[in-house]
Amino acid sequence: MDKLKSVLSGEEASSNDRTILQNVNEASTLAWGTRLKGFIACFVVGAACTVLGVCMLFIPKIGLILFVVFYTFGNVAALGSTMFLMGPVKQLRRMCDKTRALATAIMITCLVLTLCAAFWWKNIGLALLFCVLQILSFSWYSLSYIPWAREAIMKLVAVCVK
Repeated sequence: MDKLKSVLSGEEASSNDRTILQNVNEASTLAWGTRLKGFIACFVVGAACTVLGVCMLFIPKIGLILFVVFYTFGNVAALGSTMFLMGPVKQLRRMCDKTRALATAIMITCLVLTLCAAFWWKNIGLALLFCVLQILSFSWYSLSYIPWAREAIMKLVAVCVK
């Protein structure tokens, strides 16, 4: 019915004029209830992995590596949960907005470098440093969705530094 309405109103683009992103977005549309369930499921998995990672921190020898893995996976799941609410194409566009591009790049780089430091370079200190940078970059990225939150934090830091 929606397709008929769009054709009758003249809004329907021909199949040749459509971009790949439009085709992907149309193919991945979900009902609002399904989106909400997907968001909650991914968010709960992300939060559980983060808490589980912190609990794993106290296991001798392999605890730090398990913490890094679970914490990083938790952040990825939490980030993926918002894709259910907005849709993957809109989420990727918003992640690459001018206000979020640097925070997004730093956040994704820290996610990858955390895993590289833990598994490839086998440097736990560096992995923990990248975990801290993950926290900071994910927080800064999340604050970009709240109007004037970044400016308020910057002013607060400026007042505290003086």
